[in-house]
Amino acid sequence: MNQPQPSTHGDERSLPELVSELWALVKEYLRQEAVDPIKGVGRYVGYGVAGALLLGIGAVLLAVGGLRVLQDETGSAFTGTLSWVPYLLTFVALLGGAGICLAAIPGRGRSRSGGAA
Repeated sequence: MNQPQPSTHGDERSLPELVSELWALVKEYLRQEAVDPIKGVGRYVGYGVAGALLLGIGAVLLAVGGLRVLQDETGSAFTGTLSWVPYLLTFVALLGGAGICLAAIPGRGRSRSGGAA
């Protein structure tokens, strides 16, 4: 039987040229599949970090304001041995706010396997 012989008159490149071409191809693939998507996500991550920072600062300022209101506007209700109560109420309010934020995260509490237990 006649088996076809590989063509030797077309693309004859040396091994260093092939390695160089392969390296360029790998670098381009990594840039396309890893670096570019990370750059695209970076903006959203930046906005998320900035938003979380601003919400955190706002929560601290709101808590301090609420504490001052409880200390100053309640008269003599929280004085003496009850002077710790405004701090407790402020702490409970912050925990409640954190709980509301955690409850608003989509997908929490559901199993990832998707099967019925």
